[in-house]
Amino acid sequence: MGNCIAGERRTHGRSDAFIPTDTYGGADGQRQPSQGMGKTSRGRLQSMIRVGSSVFKTEPFGSHAGNRPPNEAKRGDSGSEAVTPTKLEKHKASTYDHVHQIVNIGIECYHRNSSMGQDECTTENARQLSGKVGLINLGNTCFMNSSLQCLSNTIPLTDYFLGYDYRSEINHENFLGTQGSLSISFAELIKHLWLGSERCYRPEDFKTKLEQFAPQFRGYDQQDAHELLAFLLDGLHEDLNRVKKRPYIEEKDCDGTNDEGDSILAWSNYLLRNRSIIVDMFQGQLRNTMTCRSISKISPDGTFGCGHCNVKFDPFMYLSLPISSHCKTLDDCLQLYCEEELLDGDEKWYCPKCECHVEATKKIDLWMLPPILIIHLKRFKFSSTGQRSKIETPIRYSTNDWDLTELKKSSGGSYPLYELYAVSHHRGDVGFGHYTAHAKNRFDGKWYDFNDSRCQRIDPFNENSGDDSSAYCLFYNRVERISNANGDVRTNTIIRRQSTNRPELWPHLQRSKVNQWKSVRSDNFVWKDGDDEEGEELIETESLSINGNT
Repeated sequence: MGNCIAGERRTHGRSDAFIPTDTYGGADGQRQPSQGMGKTSRGRLQSMIRVGSSVFKTEPFGSHAGNRPPNEAKRGDSGSEAVTPTKLEKHKASTYDHVHQIVNIGIECYHRNSSMGQDECTTENARQLSGKVGLINLGNTCFMNSSLQCLSNTIPLTDYFLGYDYRSEINHENFLGTQGSLSISFAELIKHLWLGSERCYRPEDFKTKLEQFAPQFRGYDQQDAHELLAFLLDGLHEDLNRVKKRPYIEEKDCDGTNDEGDSILAWSNYLLRNRSIIVDMFQGQLRNTMTCRSISKISPDGTFGCGHCNVKFDPFMYLSLPISSHCKTLDDCLQLYCEEELLDGDEKWYCPKCECHVEATKKIDLWMLPPILIIHLKRFKFSSTGQRSKIETPIRYSTNDWDLTELKKSSGGSYPLYELYAVSHHRGDVGFGHYTAHAKNRFDGKWYDFNDSRCQRIDPFNENSGDDSSAYCLFYNRVERISNANGDVRTNTIIRRQSTNRPELWPHLQRSKVNQWKSVRSDNFVWKDGDDEEGEELIETESLSINGNT
């Protein structure tokens, strides 16, 4: 790979060459002078190689004789076949495979170069720590540590912050974000968890930046791991939103007669305001159906209501699933989440056809599922008197080949097959509980227990049990099996970069279904095959493909 040192990719000459350069060494965003691969003078780790979205491919000079360079051999010269000359051309990357590969190799090179002058044992110990670094409890911050360890083991996200030039996507104009301070501090934390040489790290700077974005996390009271996760992902999205100016979008009322087309249009409108690595990776789409069930009217089919139906397609970043006494498995919780619900009394729905509040049914369906699926089990509940309690029901969950085909209602998109890679656990009761995390390491494929500053291997007998009462948030990779030209099959988690002008990358569509998208677009919209210009800086990356066999 050339020099395994911090640097920038050349945009000319050899496609595999890297130029040593100054690196972003500090969480404040200031460049620090290159000082080898060790720590900077300020005690912070330097970055690995960071790559952009340009790649180089070998291309023929041209198919016509007039395009051949003068030195090209002609057919029959020297009794040999003509050789088609080639050149390196700059292209939009179709995947982020190059980022994943560079991070995998770069972590090993980083530890090797940072241990120069030391014995091989020291270098090996440093490499073995990658992703197995604990987080020091700052005072009832186990809820934060648990969520951070799960996100650290979300490999596409870690690759993005370790190996991609994420700073080029920071939205400095978005007042809903932190102008990059939260993202930079999160990236610094990820570097310490994967590139550091210490067995634990103190996430003090990260907590400070999080508190500035979400003041409810100030202080050292025990808080909810899922709530922190939700606010953190939202903050990262706002920091990294590629949309600089959000247009006003008027919601369209749908009636359920064209769900496939309406869902595509809803996603298109959403992307006009929201495009980030968080959208690309974590966000899916729900179908929310409201049906009038007014007891004062009877439909032709004999049921109550005027027959009016209102359908909306809403984005989601995680699924918060209820638990009842009948729930034994995660599928049971999902079925309960998708059950039709009657709204009456104070919860009556305003029916635009009846022009009044009426009884109604509400039905939520899974429509499009994201590459990274986060499941939150609602273990904490409030009684009618406001007292909070915990549901200790054991829920069995799949660790491999979790197939959601029966619950996903759209006919489009990727096959919904998922594998577990991290779990946030809560043990104890409401007042005296403790959060930990279990996660699968990207290099050795083994499960580890993260208990604040301690990290230890989980007993292999228990790592795939998937049955306990402490599981609180579960993290799943979607598995896509890809065949290459040789017929070999590998499993990937593919993160497609969402763009308003690239509908074939949307979760609903493949390239062959673009005509379906054109049919619901307004007549004044012109879509060109391969066009990725979005009215802002040119984003040259199509998608992010992460090899699951690491």
